[in-house]
Amino acid sequence: MASNPQNSQGFKMMSMLSCAVKTLPALSPWAARLPVRFLSCSPRLHAAAQPKSKKTLAKNGVKNIVVVDGVRIPFLQSGTSYSDLMPHDLSRAALKGLMNRTDVPKEAVEYIVFGTVIQEVKTSNVAREAALGAGFSDKTPAHTVTMACISSNQAMTTGIGLIASGQMDAVIAGGVELMSDVPIRHSRKMRKMMLGLPKAKTLAQRLSLISKIRPDYFAPELPAVAEFSTSETMGHSADRLAAAFAISRLEQDEYAVRSHSLAKKAQDEGLLADVISFKVPGRDTVVKDNGVRPSSLEQMGKLKAAFIKPYGTVTAANSSFLTDGASAVLLMSEEKALAMGYKPKAYLRDFVYVSQDPKDQLLLGPTYATPKVLERAGLTMADIDVFEFHEAFAGQILANMKAMDSDWFAQNYMGRKSKVGAPPLEKFNNWGGSLSLGHPFGATGCRLVMTAAHRLKKEGGQYGLVAACAAGGQGHAMLVELYPQ
Repeated sequence: MASNPQNSQGFKMMSMLSCAVKTLPALSPWAARLPVRFLSCSPRLHAAAQPKSKKTLAKNGVKNIVVVDGVRIPFLQSGTSYSDLMPHDLSRAALKGLMNRTDVPKEAVEYIVFGTVIQEVKTSNVAREAALGAGFSDKTPAHTVTMACISSNQAMTTGIGLIASGQMDAVIAGGVELMSDVPIRHSRKMRKMMLGLPKAKTLAQRLSLISKIRPDYFAPELPAVAEFSTSETMGHSADRLAAAFAISRLEQDEYAVRSHSLAKKAQDEGLLADVISFKVPGRDTVVKDNGVRPSSLEQMGKLKAAFIKPYGTVTAANSSFLTDGASAVLLMSEEKALAMGYKPKAYLRDFVYVSQDPKDQLLLGPTYATPKVLERAGLTMADIDVFEFHEAFAGQILANMKAMDSDWFAQNYMGRKSKVGAPPLEKFNNWGGSLSLGHPFGATGCRLVMTAAHRLKKEGGQYGLVAACAAGGQGHAMLVELYPQ
């Protein structure tokens, strides 16, 4: 890595990110009152990196729930090697990979739940179709959930609920997205006419319906990553959020360089242990994520604004890209896992879901969820050894950092007395994130949890905090505790 000039520059950018002092222009009521010091250059934040507590988060009367292991097929840019497949093909590959890695008997798995966002209408319950395709018994129930970018987070916590309530002892949770092939519909006028044709009794009635067709009936309806309630795309929201928090284009590009550089380093060092190879039918075997592309600030700076043109700061390079992929994790009660001879990766502990205004706070889920989940567990930011946050946009991550480190924001928007504090950058997404590894909407949550578990073991930590924003102004956070080694 050190010999690669792009990667060397990436690590210089990391240093710039962690020590820069910015003078914030008063672009909004938020920016005028947010802290001037950026990210982890504050001595307080460096001090916060040292864990103060090593107690377990086990609770009396509450089952310990563990993640035995987890896998994901490589996350690929849409339109590449997975483009001829269907979502259940990807999900099936993740399920088979998980079974191969854990040797779990199919009959031991009592339930399967998967998350997805843009559903293939032929396999709307993709969890069930994937389970049958992977060889699970037709007696094994399966269902599919959707919660935008936190769909597999919801799948996991659904599994946690089934186990905690005593209904099940072993559940597979996962997620999938195939952005290479999304449903494209006829216009509503055309659909209405076509649905009316079978009801027409006579030729005259059918000809009457057909005669009403106009050229605009043929305009297709394309799926858009946009809020139904606001009609605003997520990219536009990210641009406005970056402006509101005075996040410059340079800061966003620097963060994107950091993400790609760290992902490349982790990839080269074999740290992404959840990635399994996948023999794509009719194509080669895919062995790694293909969106990891370290670049230079000069190259990134040449890109034009992607959403708010020409003056926006969000570009294709500092945003997560459309991605195909699937992931799966095996969840069990600790008692069941030990009885079956497993050494779990981690405990899944407290979690919360939050929701805010989808117009102005669409992407601030981590800011709202983090203090709540810490309070549930009786922890502070100083106790967390590993942070894994979903990177929808570089500007979104940096805005959350500033919001979390602002007393003014906490008091005026969150109803809290004081800020929770920003995560120290040296403990944050150290193996890359969604900007570089990719973001299959329904599958990212499992990646975050497994990365947190593997980092805890590698780095000698005990507690990990996973957080993500999602469409609709929603968010999620979960605490992961390393299983005793």
